[in-house]
Amino acid sequence: MQLKIMPKKKRLSAGRVPLILFLCQMISALEVPLDPKLLEDLVQPPTITQQSPKDYIIDPRENIVIQCEAKGKPPPSFSWTRNGTHFDIEKDPLVTMKPGSGTLVINIMSEGKAETYEGVYQCTARNERGAAISNNIVVRPSRSPLWTKEKLEPITLQSGQSLVLPCRPPVGLPPPIIFWMDNSFQRLPQSERVSQGLNGDLYFSNVLPEDTREDYICYARFNHTQTIQQKQPISVKVVSVDELNDTIAANLSDTEVYGAKLNRERPPTFLIPEGNTSNKEELRGNVLSLECIAEGLPTPLIYWMKEEGTLPFNRTYYKNFQKTLQILQVSEADSGNYQCIAKNALGSIHHTISVTVKAAPYWITAPQNLVLSPGENGALICRANGNPKPRISWLSNGVPIEIAPDDPSRKIDGDTIIFSNVQERSSAVYQCNASNEYGYLLANAFVNVLAEPPRILTSANTLYQVIANRPALLDCAFFGSPLPTIEWFKGAKGSALHEDIYVLHDNGTLEIPVAQKDSTGTYTCVARNKLGMAKNEAHLEIKDPTRIIKQPEFSVVQRGSTVSFECKVKHDHTLIPTVLWLKDKGELPNDGRFTIDKDHLVVTDVSDDDNGTYTCVANTTLDNVSASAVLIVVAPTPTPAPIYDVPNPPFDLELTDQLDKSVQLSWTPGDDNNSPITKFIIEYEDAMHEAGLWHHQTEVPGTQTTTQLKLSPYVIYTFRVMAENSLGRSLPSERSEQYLTKAAEPDKNPTTVEGLGSEPDNLVITWKPLNGFESNGPGLQYKVSWRQKDGDDEWTSVVVANVSKYIVSGTPTFVPYLIKVQALNDVGFAPEPAVVMGHSGEDLPMVAPGNVQVTVVNSTLAEVHWDPVPLKSIRGHLQGYRIYYWKAQSSSKRNRRHIEKKILTFQGSKTHGMLLGLEPFSNYTLNVRVVNGKGEGPASPDRVFGTPEGVPSAPSSLKIINPTLDSLTLEWDPPSHPNGILTEYILKYQPINSTHELGPLVDLKIPANKTRWTLKNLNFSTRYKFYFNAQTSAGSGSQITEEGITTVDEAGILPPDVGAGKAMASRQVDIATQGWFIGLMCAVALLILILLIVCFIRRNKGGKYPVKEKEDAHADPEIQPMKEDDGTFGEYSDAEDHKPLKKGSRTPSDRTVKKEDSDDSLVDYGEGVNGQFNEDGSFIGQYSGKKEKEPAEGNESSEAPSPVNAMNSFV
Repeated sequence: MQLKIMPKKKRLSAGRVPLILFLCQMISALEVPLDPKLLEDLVQPPTITQQSPKDYIIDPRENIVIQCEAKGKPPPSFSWTRNGTHFDIEKDPLVTMKPGSGTLVINIMSEGKAETYEGVYQCTARNERGAAISNNIVVRPSRSPLWTKEKLEPITLQSGQSLVLPCRPPVGLPPPIIFWMDNSFQRLPQSERVSQGLNGDLYFSNVLPEDTREDYICYARFNHTQTIQQKQPISVKVVSVDELNDTIAANLSDTEVYGAKLNRERPPTFLIPEGNTSNKEELRGNVLSLECIAEGLPTPLIYWMKEEGTLPFNRTYYKNFQKTLQILQVSEADSGNYQCIAKNALGSIHHTISVTVKAAPYWITAPQNLVLSPGENGALICRANGNPKPRISWLSNGVPIEIAPDDPSRKIDGDTIIFSNVQERSSAVYQCNASNEYGYLLANAFVNVLAEPPRILTSANTLYQVIANRPALLDCAFFGSPLPTIEWFKGAKGSALHEDIYVLHDNGTLEIPVAQKDSTGTYTCVARNKLGMAKNEAHLEIKDPTRIIKQPEFSVVQRGSTVSFECKVKHDHTLIPTVLWLKDKGELPNDGRFTIDKDHLVVTDVSDDDNGTYTCVANTTLDNVSASAVLIVVAPTPTPAPIYDVPNPPFDLELTDQLDKSVQLSWTPGDDNNSPITKFIIEYEDAMHEAGLWHHQTEVPGTQTTTQLKLSPYVIYTFRVMAENSLGRSLPSERSEQYLTKAAEPDKNPTTVEGLGSEPDNLVITWKPLNGFESNGPGLQYKVSWRQKDGDDEWTSVVVANVSKYIVSGTPTFVPYLIKVQALNDVGFAPEPAVVMGHSGEDLPMVAPGNVQVTVVNSTLAEVHWDPVPLKSIRGHLQGYRIYYWKAQSSSKRNRRHIEKKILTFQGSKTHGMLLGLEPFSNYTLNVRVVNGKGEGPASPDRVFGTPEGVPSAPSSLKIINPTLDSLTLEWDPPSHPNGILTEYILKYQPINSTHELGPLVDLKIPANKTRWTLKNLNFSTRYKFYFNAQTSAGSGSQITEEGITTVDEAGILPPDVGAGKAMASRQVDIATQGWFIGLMCAVALLILILLIVCFIRRNKGGKYPVKEKEDAHADPEIQPMKEDDGTFGEYSDAEDHKPLKKGSRTPSDRTVKKEDSDDSLVDYGEGVNGQFNEDGSFIGQYSGKKEKEPAEGNESSEAPSPVNAMNSFV
């Protein structure tokens, strides 16, 4: 009996057939396999393969690209509708359609507005077999509106009260991300007491004095346009109980008590939501977010529960300190009442949220493509569910089916279209639309009526290798219309396959449930229908299973001794096993004490850490086996310390049982010298091939004095034995007698076989030759075979001498080849070698990358995109892509020196890369080339792009010249790197008085074409500090500082103090060089000297003069220290007291210096601590350079930060 698959034939009764019975016949409807060769030949209706999303939000700053891709045979043509009417793209010069595609590109970069092209778009792909349509694509430009201007009054409240700071961000598209920060762009800390709600407001369950600040700022980040809008800062002052008591006490009696009333604890109440109950509606598949925020003192905690049910374990998450409950992938089963409970020490309160889960339509059974032959029956089924239940409507080729051309083979029954006795004219594309108030689903499914003879899609002569006693699956993928029947035969005589032994699957696969050795052979798959027949052969090989015939054994050893585990593996001779040892299911320790030698794992100097389970795993390409043993380490038995030495050499070596490939060797051990022999090592010498060189043969335990040795053919063997104990290895024994084995065919083939071309038209085949020992006989040669991998050519073979290379000439460029190298000698051939794949020689790529696009990210960074080069055009192994780019030079510079080109290489198949370190306000040219192992391909057409302006560098120099009584002249050189067009210079200056304090700061803007400026009406004999920087449209550059002094007037009057009470100057002036200071010090020194002389004279006369008492009694105003508050000199202080304050610091009136802000604050991106914002509140700190803190320290200058870094601080 032959095994067949045939579609069952049934007839419709004359009456109405129930739909369920009819659909049972549709199981055999054809599916078109995704085989590219098959799809090239078949006529096929259009299928939409790619389209833009239904809700398509675009960036108004970029061109609009509305995607519509489709496949079909013949290739489909495309048309569009906009807002339900035909969209004639030829009448709009800004709209183009990509060649061979339906994708629209609307060029609004040059002219036009995105708002003009808002609307609902739909694409139609049509060929002679039907028309497929896309979803309705709603195109809307993104919007990031400004914050509404509002005047925010400062908020003052008592400690412990609750507070809600509203955000109310502008409505954008898509909605913005809300976060709260301070003026330093540091995120405000949140906790169980202070948190941000889902609506963006900031909630305080109770306020504390540390909540006092003037910069509560709500930010709205619009990700689509990468812009950030800022609300006006909100000022909050929290008055503590002590402060309130002090205020009240000033007006009331001291006997009254106020603290108990002002900071009263209270039970929780909800800030959001309001009331005891609320409702929430969510769509199936979305994230359900429920929020409860409560106020109270102490701070209440939030708990969640579901009435009459439990929260789903693996989909429930808590956010915002348990104030938000989130359930992922919500479904109708999640509907119900949810309770949030707020609790503190004084009580609790709860709120019930009634959740209703609605559902946009979702598929139960989406319609599938039908391929039928003339006269067959079929059905399209479209079943969807939703809440409310969706309405199903059908279209044919994009036209409602009610008004579509009539088809007698078609019958509509609700969500099913039934086809009977179809003909070629029945081919069409049907659309199923399932819709309700929450959305819609649209699916295209075609009915393609074909008459095709059978085709077998599985590769011919496929070889299957299976382990014995396991299932074997032989593939026979097929196609035909009508659906072919499949038959399998074994052997050349076509013996039938019986159902009791074999299983034939619907897809044509033949299954042998238990493959045996006799299952090996050639199998033939035959496909037939009324239009023809096709067949294919498959080859099956059954391999012996891998087995462990000697397993590792349980061992108990003493600490410090040696243990050996044996794992002997038997496997199919055509498979190459690998043996892996594991300890406790992990890798062996990386320790030299662990050694693996053939079938043994040996652990020396065993320690307690070596306790565990040791597993031997044997793997082949088809199977794997394992075996384990436990090692237990115990303490050694204490014994008197004997005198140890290495063993004496073994002696009396004897060869017996001499066979072709084995011999038995026996010996007599020498004295072990008080240390037991742990093992014997047997070595051999091959006198024929490597005379005088000894090789390791095997090792045996120290208790064994005879062993069976496996031998190789065509070798003159001589053996020797060494003994080993814990102290080392003995000297070798005397040689055994020689033994010559018979020649045989090689038992292995060369290794490391490779095929690589050295020229575009050759294939160099190389291998590692066998050594003389492995040759197994005289006349060693190699049979080299090759053929193209993807061709139908037979193997080409040549026999070469004992070499390691063969060159095949005249090959096509970079074509895959199958290669095998087989050893042979005068006796015969080695086993069939393994087939490896190589490639003929590479040549330079033929095609340059296309569609090179450059996107300028900022003034120093650009992103490059390109389309990949087709693999056939690369003609070699793809190494990557290389970008050459260079800065455009003026004609004079171009003549003076060669243009310096920079190169960036991107490995692999990347199709984009970033160009770093570009110069601002510069024009660049680039091209892209593909690189293979041979070299570079042709360059793509040059792409020219320019970088925008950046902030300039500091002016090259600043000098103070021509000082007069009331004027100073500044002279400078422009910045060495303007990075754009200079718009102006900014000059700031301030006087420095005699006590090194800074006066008021004066700002001045100077035209960009000036290099000298004279400042008039200055104070005479006064030092001034200048801060000078250039500015472009991108912002201000780095500052350069300098100091200058106006000249002294003729009368020599000291200048008055300027700017008293301000911060100390950033650099001290050496007062020791001032004339008035020198005169004062000389007067003080002379007065002290006179006093000392008077005291000395009076003591010599014998009188006692209490100087200290008289000074205290009659204070001399000339030498008494003066107080600060009367404007005279104070006490002399150490020089440390006159050091300038740190950069950017200020000294408060209480003479304390505040700790500097954190270095990672974003305050440096604005002016001082207040930042920089537009009048409308939008953040522009990301576009302006960092301004120098004033006063600046020394002559240091700070560079402007990158705008990208400023933006990253918000992420």
